[in-house]
Amino acid sequence: MQAPDFRATDAPGRFAPDTYEVIVVGAGHAGCEAALAAARMGRRTLLLTMNLDLIAQMPCNPSIGGSAKGQLVREVDALGGEMGRNIDRTFIQIRMLNLSKGPAVQALRAQADKHLYSLCMKHVLESTPNLSMKQGTVEQLLTQSDRVTGVRLDRGEVFYAPTVVITTGTFLNGRILSGEFSTSAGRAGEFPATGLARSLRELGLTLGRLQTNTPPRVDARTIRYDLTQAQYGSDEPLYFSFLGEPQQFLTLPIHPVYPVARQTAWRPQVPCYLIHTNAETHRIIRDNLHRSPIAPGTVEAAGPRYCPSIEEKVVRFAEKEAHQFFLEPEGWNTTEVYVQGCFTGLPVDVQREILHSIPALADVEIMRPGYAIEYDYVPSFQLKATLETRCVHGLFHAGQINGTSGYEEAAAQGLLAGINAALIARDEPPLELKRDEAYLGVLVDDLVTKEITEPYRMLTSRAEYRLLLRHDNADLRLTPIGYRVGVVDEARYRAAEEKRRATEAEIQRLERVIIKPGPEINALLTAHGLEPLDQAVAARHLLRRPGVTYAIIQHIAPPEQPLPPQVVEQVTTAIQYEGYIAKQERQIERAHRLEHWRIPERFDYAGAVGLGNEARERLTAHRPQTVGQASRIQGVTPADISVLLVYLERCSGPGQEERASASQA
Repeated sequence: MQAPDFRATDAPGRFAPDTYEVIVVGAGHAGCEAALAAARMGRRTLLLTMNLDLIAQMPCNPSIGGSAKGQLVREVDALGGEMGRNIDRTFIQIRMLNLSKGPAVQALRAQADKHLYSLCMKHVLESTPNLSMKQGTVEQLLTQSDRVTGVRLDRGEVFYAPTVVITTGTFLNGRILSGEFSTSAGRAGEFPATGLARSLRELGLTLGRLQTNTPPRVDARTIRYDLTQAQYGSDEPLYFSFLGEPQQFLTLPIHPVYPVARQTAWRPQVPCYLIHTNAETHRIIRDNLHRSPIAPGTVEAAGPRYCPSIEEKVVRFAEKEAHQFFLEPEGWNTTEVYVQGCFTGLPVDVQREILHSIPALADVEIMRPGYAIEYDYVPSFQLKATLETRCVHGLFHAGQINGTSGYEEAAAQGLLAGINAALIARDEPPLELKRDEAYLGVLVDDLVTKEITEPYRMLTSRAEYRLLLRHDNADLRLTPIGYRVGVVDEARYRAAEEKRRATEAEIQRLERVIIKPGPEINALLTAHGLEPLDQAVAARHLLRRPGVTYAIIQHIAPPEQPLPPQVVEQVTTAIQYEGYIAKQERQIERAHRLEHWRIPERFDYAGAVGLGNEARERLTAHRPQTVGQASRIQGVTPADISVLLVYLERCSGPGQEERASASQA
């Protein structure tokens, strides 16, 4: 098909009808972020979805954040994305996790009113300039040579664009499984995308198969709350967005069925409730494993390791006497309650037995049974670090199509894919984030260098520089990047730079301020259980002592003007973890030598004598862009990297000295 002239109209600067700069397919969490990013960067953008009433749905847990995932949401916000702001408008409960641990692993988690979340996101999309939304099912990707040119819908309509972002979630050849029952579906009650899966194969992309599962939803009116343990939200104001408290938040009257024993003063919240399985629960599951389509050993498609079904938990952890379930309301004024932890593919009659074996749920009514779902995905080794496919220029993938799980992972990928689609649509250099810059950089690097054979979930342990990639400094790390590419506005950029300036100024002040021992100061330290001073010390060094807080320093040597809490947090972390931070920065500097050493796109691995056979096969399949990426590919050994460096050193051109130093490193 002849590629269209994407600006062929009778008016300069105007677009032809049905012609865009970026097309996004799918309006889940990845699709929403991709479309908003492209539109906010000034690109004429089209968002296509099967159902405009189901935008930003939460078919699994109606929550945002958690360990590592909360960091991703903060990064999405820092880069100008919407997820953080949207959950701040619509949460029914919020908490900070891991408060007893260090700042590297602390993260926010919030329960959403899932219907308000979807409605609010749709309103944002509809209010965004440069963004059009249409309902339809994409049947075919249009290409010319090795470039995407647009999409064709099942009803025959054609839309053109030089970049397309695919964010189809579990819809590619999706099939729901529940006991002996199965049916083709992308989610419960929704049609799968079969034509698009076929089109991807025809373009030369390899597809695989994965599965995930959901829990039953139960009627809140049939729960014995006196037999549960209430889990309350934060008493202190907390928000995902660096913008702080939203101009408005959406709430409804709390349904009277929920026994709200206490209420936070700053904002209404609804508790969640903790219960546990027991020996009878586990017996029922074991006795019915033969009826589960996803029990261990019964299905080829791999399920999520870090969010396993209850069937898999009972088999894998046979020694455990109980597992936690959390009863999580799905909104302010609904009686649907999500049974977190009871993910299953067992038939509904067995699900009912399982729940009734738990005292608090002895009389519970199931409103929506849990189910498993199998779906096609496109193994992510076929992507560049920009999330553009290697075989089709201008075609991007984001979210579960890449083999990931989770709303947060999807949103982060969608944002990056949308930014890069917008950049490439106008022949601008794409954005790549490194492992030392963002959790999103870790996520993408893992996708393009590792074998994804099960749904990938972001974990803090995957980020080797996690002390530098904290949730509290995401704006300092990423907002300048978002501003540079045009997805963050001037006001947000200035706010982040003012936070940076204030932090650096206070650290310098604390270095200059000398605190001398004296009766009043030593009495204050002793009252806090600290050793008194026996000699003068800089305030900065005093703050590094165990147990000393900034509040104590502020009492002894206050700044001219009180500092915002977010600046105090940065100052405290920078000083108290100074040694660890410096160590990670040295590690990053050493790693940068290999990360910046690029490998020619058409490098001939077959001709590199000395490479192991497995390394040659995997390097040829993955086509790493840098030596650093190559070193992280499974099956590539340090000896293989040494051979690769020898061949790369023979390349002529600038940077020879840097290459040599990297080789020695």
